[in-house]
Amino acid sequence: MKGLDPLVLTRTLKAYLLEDLGHGDITTCHLPGREKICTALVKAKSPGVVAGLHLIKPLLSILDPQVEVELLVGEGERVEEGAPLARVRGPALTLLRGERTLLNLLQRLSGVATLTRRMVDAIAHTPARLVDTRKTTPGLRLLEKYATTVGGALNHRMGLYDCAMIKDNHIKVAGSIRAAVEALGKAIPFTSRIEVEVKNLKELEEALEAGADLVLLDNMAPPTLREAVVLARGRALTEASGGITLENIVEVAETGVDYISSGAMVHHATWMDINMKIL
Repeated sequence: MKGLDPLVLTRTLKAYLLEDLGHGDITTCHLPGREKICTALVKAKSPGVVAGLHLIKPLLSILDPQVEVELLVGEGERVEEGAPLARVRGPALTLLRGERTLLNLLQRLSGVATLTRRMVDAIAHTPARLVDTRKTTPGLRLLEKYATTVGGALNHRMGLYDCAMIKDNHIKVAGSIRAAVEALGKAIPFTSRIEVEVKNLKELEEALEAGADLVLLDNMAPPTLREAVVLARGRALTEASGGITLENIVEVAETGVDYISSGAMVHHATWMDINMKIL
């Protein structure tokens, strides 16, 4: 999968399988016919944007390297109810042991990609780009952030380690925006950028004067956002954030901000209904 290191992906998928398998599948392991080779069809039971199809092969291959997978639609494709998504072939034991973990991932990631695509499409007439946040499900961040890119968004920082971002509590600890920016400017690699969260135009001016590369405009009303964009133009990139959903994203995008960050595409997403049936 794009952007996912195979070693990291395998380790992650193993953990998901073990959560469900525990000491073993006591139903399937004692079932007559469990070794027979079966074909199963993965199908959409509701419309949406599909994400996670490329997980099917590596997930089932952990259980049986010989399993065969045929993808019937493309990753990120919008499908209708009833659309066949993939065909898998292998021992019944393998298909039944991996079924629930596989479907949970496909349904969750497709739900995230579907909502993300709706938000991206809503602001397509503006230059603003939608980015995700760290408000993700523990243990699923890597894949949920992958799903937002399938939906058309950009990834913000993956964690605390890959971007210097000064928020309100950091400012309280440091004493001021300037003190925080100057300290980080001396410590982080020169290739890294510094982003500062601001809540009003006064804090914005302080961040700009301190040399922030990006400014996160937190919970600002659209009229204030427009002023902020004018103040920051040519001095720093602007990112609007705070309570942004499908319902209000267009109004925010039309203020002229460069980026809009929203956790809604993850924590407001509804699972897409997908099933797998042995033929």
